[in-house]
Amino acid sequence: MPDNSQSKPQPPLFELGTQVVVLQTVRGKGARSLFPPGVVGMVARLPALDTSKYLIRFMDGTEEAIDGSELIALANYRNPTLEESAQGKEQARYYDRIIYQCIIGSQAYGLSNDASDIDRRGIYLPRAEDQWSLFGVPEQIENEPTQEAYWEYQKFLILALKANPNALECLYSPRVERIDPAVEPLLANRQIFLSQLVYQTYSGYVASQFKKLQSDMRNRGEVKWKHAMHLIRLLLSGIDILRHQRVTVDVAEHRDELLAIRRGERTLEQIDTTRLQLHKEFDRAQSLTNLPVRPDYEMANTLLIEARKIACHQ
Repeated sequence: MPDNSQSKPQPPLFELGTQVVVLQTVRGKGARSLFPPGVVGMVARLPALDTSKYLIRFMDGTEEAIDGSELIALANYRNPTLEESAQGKEQARYYDRIIYQCIIGSQAYGLSNDASDIDRRGIYLPRAEDQWSLFGVPEQIENEPTQEAYWEYQKFLILALKANPNALECLYSPRVERIDPAVEPLLANRQIFLSQLVYQTYSGYVASQFKKLQSDMRNRGEVKWKHAMHLIRLLLSGIDILRHQRVTVDVAEHRDELLAIRRGERTLEQIDTTRLQLHKEFDRAQSLTNLPVRPDYEMANTLLIEARKIACHQ
């Protein structure tokens, strides 16, 4: 009997959404090098019956067809070193000290799609014995495979006092999954972190990020459109903070335009025009804002001391 095994479709090596490592240089149109070997992407589409190529989506939104023989699941890419294993075990004991957990990123912004990751951020409050020890505690614990990261309480306060966008969005996320009593005073007083430093921090980020986009366009002939989208999103957020003394994380009302930017449907010149228009609004919002010149450092210090007292009894 004839052997028809070669004509039978083979099951896919990877499922949709699997994070994979590309073992070869990723090349785009004209054989131009896009990413070096070892870049991480996600399976966005499985191969058709007559091909072995997967559509892989990378962190900047770029999508390329990659043969399955050039891919390996991120989880199987390599075993951790002894140092990394030790660090993982060291951090693991702090996970039961997490007092606040929320979802940030596209899921919280109202900009997600079926392929969007779920990014979790939060705060952990270490035991007093760990805080007092010679070895101290890590400023941040993270689990890359699950897209989780948690700041130590004091580190989080410092970031929020500096109007760090990630910290402020964490405090105001509409997708909160865990609130322990120890963090309730912080959430009840989250407005103390909103000050005119927002203008300085946000505009500084936008300016530096746009220069990087221009540099990428000159040197590579393309930009990371996801970064361009977040540049505009951050300007919208900064304007809202200065005008309304709040952080509106969900920007679904601007979804269509922001996603058009992420898909590369706007030129860099168009994005620059939008940026300049929004920056005029940002300047005006700064001149009219009722926010204080600086955050309430004294209250933040009180919150830290009270949290440390709680840690002494846990």
